[in-house]
Amino acid sequence: MKGKEQLSTSGTITTYEEAKADATDFLDKESYEEDRKQIKNEIVWFNVILFTFLHIAALYGVYLLMFTAKWETVAFAVFLYYIGGMLGITAGAHRLWAHRSYKAKLPLRIMLMIANCVAWQNDIYEWARDHRVHHKFAESNADPHNSTRGLFFSHVGWLLTKKHPDVIAKGKKLDYSDLLADPVVRFQKQYYKPLAIFFCFILPTVIPPICWDESYWVAYFGPAIARLVFTLNVTWMVNSFAHMWGNKPYDKYIAPAENKLVAILAMGEGWHNFHHTFPQDYRTAELGGKRTNLTTLFIDFFSFFGQVYDKKTVSDENVLKRSKRTGDGSEVLVK
Repeated sequence: MKGKEQLSTSGTITTYEEAKADATDFLDKESYEEDRKQIKNEIVWFNVILFTFLHIAALYGVYLLMFTAKWETVAFAVFLYYIGGMLGITAGAHRLWAHRSYKAKLPLRIMLMIANCVAWQNDIYEWARDHRVHHKFAESNADPHNSTRGLFFSHVGWLLTKKHPDVIAKGKKLDYSDLLADPVVRFQKQYYKPLAIFFCFILPTVIPPICWDESYWVAYFGPAIARLVFTLNVTWMVNSFAHMWGNKPYDKYIAPAENKLVAILAMGEGWHNFHHTFPQDYRTAELGGKRTNLTTLFIDFFSFFGQVYDKKTVSDENVLKRSKRTGDGSEVLVK
């Protein structure tokens, strides 16, 4: 493939094996572009209508939060975003269950499961399943939100169309038995709809009126709907923005990049070149990126109190070694 721009699939979710520059899993971009032209997007109209109305309602909710809501309601919406939805995704579905990058005791797993329900991004099993497929087959037709199909598709379009057959076929070949071995995951999977409706919509709507006399109207469109849609879009930015814009200090041959904006908004999930190069590191960034990685601080906090253990990391030596071999020459922050 000399003379052609190449992309490689990123590391798997199960090992730190480093893909070499001449690895056989590299993708010929020109051939892939020809294959992409043959892809037919079968629109799921229910999802199109649902997400359209959600975003319209969210804009109205933002207006209410800015000009009508009490300050307690605004603070509550921010609380639900950071402590509820994002931790349910970043610390829970992503770093704990999808990657097994650390272990958590039952009380914390239950808390993260509830926070995951606040996020309304499918149950933990389905979220972790799709994410493992994404890592194993990144930037290929088997990637659920393949960024080579464009910004809109990788952001939200993948939820508005039927999955490519390769996503389903190759996804079935991966092992998810560890997920179903967790009773917390099994419980949430069985009762996800009522749990999500209660924690994502009902609770955020009733708490403000009961606790500080906010109107139900403002509570529903603000802390419930606007907060939900903002959380969704920040999560989607990891799939879109962080796969298109940023430097690549660890592996210049893959699409994921270091994107500080996404890291700030998504509580540390934007250090994506590091994450796809070293997917089992619980920090998702060298030194944990603690200035812009609240999720790592959250995990370390509960580690101090014994709720988190067996945190997996990559040594500084291996980070530097990999960076020198496949990085783009941009700055690497190590001890």
